[in-house]
Parts: sequence; structure tokens; C-alpha cells
Amino acid sequence: MRKCDLHDIIDEIKATYDSSDEIFFTDPDRRMPSRNAIIEILKDMRNIMFPGYFGDGAQTSLDASYFIGNTVLRVEEKLAQQVRLALHFRDGEKLTPEKIDERAAEVCAAMLCKLPSIQKMLYKDIQAAFDGDPAAQSKEEIVYSYPGFFAIWVYRIAHELYKLEVPLIPRIMTEYAHSRTGVDINAGATVGEYFFIDHATGVVIGETTTIGNHVKIYQGVTLGALSTRGGQRLAGVKRHPTIEDNVTIYANACVLGGETVVGADSVIGGSSFVTSSIPPHSRVSLKNQEVSVRQSKGNVEVVE
Repeated sequence: MRKCDLHDIIDEIKATYDSSDEIFFTDPDRRMPSRNAIIEILKDMRNIMFPGYFGDGAQTSLDASYFIGNTVLRVEEKLAQQVRLALHFRDGEKLTPEKIDERAAEVCAAMLCKLPSIQKMLYKDIQAAFDGDPAAQSKEEIVYSYPGFFAIWVYRIAHELYKLEVPLIPRIMTEYAHSRTGVDINAGATVGEYFFIDHATGVVIGETTTIGNHVKIYQGVTLGALSTRGGQRLAGVKRHPTIEDNVTIYANACVLGGETVVGADSVIGGSSFVTSSIPPHSRVSLKNQEVSVRQSKGNVEVVE
């Protein structure tokens, strides 16, 4: 067995830092955004939209103005810092620090202006969950405890930053939600209003997916690509399906492919595997499924 001392280990690992084939960087001015800081930004945004649920919130109308203003200013400061880091990481060799600061300020202004419309969209998602789940006892329960809604609100924030072409941060946000809920919604996906993920867990929605209004999906659903063997050559290409309005997709169904369109008012049955377009008002289900039940006493066999 080969033996090496500490100096050998140090020299070999350090050599990889200088290799153009590796992803290491040692420039002290080129730092990744902080995952913890981004999570704190998300929490502040959530407190603005749903005061009193997850932390201190406004108690009166006068308190509300102070609370919103103070929190928005805190978000702006934190977000600007993280956006600068993300832009410098990607564009530091192309843009001057002044240009990066200017772009970060533009991003923050645009993002903060979107908060009211995001809040209104989330209220519609809450209504979708309440209308679609007989087990929901209140809208407050949905906001406070539903993992599907948690993943959706993180996605809606991340999506706006994705549209503003901010690197790294949207992915950090959606992977935070993914780790918390098991729901993986890429920030690049386009999702309409009144969206509900029932039971959540195991849901995958790819980057170029388009989802219309009033869509409901269940646990284990994948809206994915047929093949990604093309790798980076497929970047920017429509790889994931389009789901039109008023579609329901039941548990563990897979709908794959950039040219696949599920027409409006359709239902995709559980465990279905769909790789071609479905016309509107369709019902898709597996064929010739059998369930065999055998009882140990009396040799009774029931087949459905």
C-alpha cells in the first residue's frame, strides 16, 4: 500500500486548485452566495406575505406599515449583497464592480416590486389547496403546514429571480424547498395561477415545463424530459411538457418530453407514462390492470 505524508497530500490536493479542468477557485473576491443568507431572505419575504405565522408580524394597521417597510428594507439590503456575489461569481471577468452593483440594484428593485403580485398569486394557490382538499380544515392550516404550498411559494420567488437572469440564487432557493418537502420545482418552469400539489413528496417539475391555470397534481408526479443525453447542447431547448388549464395528474404519473402537450380539462391516471400529446377533455389510464386477492381460509380467490 502506498504511503504518503502530510506534505504529499497537501501538494496533490493543492495542484487540483490550479487545474483548468476542475471547478476550484481561490480568488478571495470571488465568493459564492450564502445559502443561509438566502434562506433568511426567503423567511423575511414569507413574513411580509403572511405576517404572524412564522415570526413577528403586524398587529395593527399602523404596525403593518412599519413592519412591511422595515422588513422590505432588510430584504433589499440582504438580497443586494447576495445578488452582487452571484453576479460577480458569474460575470466578474466581464463586468466592472460598478456595473455589478448597478445590476444588483436593478434586480432588487424589480424583485421587490413583484412582491405584491406574488402575494396575490399565492393567495390563489391557497384557495386551490382549500378547494381541492377535503381534509383541509382552514386556509391557515395550508399556509402553516402544507409542504406542497411551501414548495410553491419558494418557487414563485425563485422564478422571478430566474426571469431576471440572476445566477445561482434561484437554484439555491428551490433546492432548499426540495430538501424540506421532497418537491423539486425548477425555477425556470412556468406555473399558472390556482396551482395545487396534493400530498407533495416526490414531485419533479423540470425547467422548461409550462403549467396552465387550475392544475392539480398529486405525489410522485414527474413532468420531465425524455432524454438528457445531449447535456449542455440542450440548454435553453424546450425539453419538458406543457400542461394546459384544468388538468389533474394523479399519483406517480410521468409526463415527458418538450413536444408533449396535455390538453385542457384532461385527467392523467395514476402511474401513467405519457410521452405524446393528449387532446383536450381526455382521460388517460393504464389498461388491463388486475388486482388478485387470495384468502387463506376456504381457498376463496377474488380477481378484479
